[in-house]
Order: sequence, then C-alpha cells, then structure tokens
Amino acid sequence: MNIWLVFVLGGLVTFGIRLSFIYLFSHSGLPAGLRSALRYVPIAVLSAIILPELFYTGGRLNISLENPRLLAGIVAVLIAWRTRSALITILLGMAALFIFQWLLH
Repeated sequence: MNIWLVFVLGGLVTFGIRLSFIYLFSHSGLPAGLRSALRYVPIAVLSAIILPELFYTGGRLNISLENPRLLAGIVAVLIAWRTRSALITILLGMAALFIFQWLLH
C-alpha cells in the first residue's frame, strides 16, 4: 500500500475523531465531571512517556544509584518543586543528566 495513502487516511481519521468531539460538545458544553477529569490528562500522558525512560535502561528495570536518568529525574523533580519554572527545570535537569552520565560512564 502506498505510504502516502496511509498518511492521508490516518490524518483524516484523526481529524474526524477530533471534529466529532468538538461538534458534539460545542452546543451543550462539557459536563462538569468530564471537564474536571480532563485536567489530569496532560499529567498522565507526560508521566506515561517519561517514567519508563527513567526506570528502564536497555530494556531492564534499573532502580539504582548507577542510573543517570533516574538521578537526573530526581534532581529535576526537586528543581521543579522548588522553582515552579518549567524552563529552569528543563535546563537544570538536562545539565544534571549530562553531568551524571559523564560521572557514571
């Protein structure tokens, strides 16, 4: 099958799904319970992406002080908690990752 056809069909299906929800809730609005639950979606998605990268190295669970990603993640969490700044957290977290990788390897 042509790869461009797959891209176009996938895009149309995704667009259709999103448009259906916009159309469905544009007239009546979101129910309060759903609106409250949707606040947690970005946190859940980000956690699902980041946490496996922190705890798994080489396909194996690595919860030790020799895991530079885990150590940098802990540093980043502490920085985020203290500063409440996403930019500072990203910059210092990446710096911590590079330092821990250099020290441990």
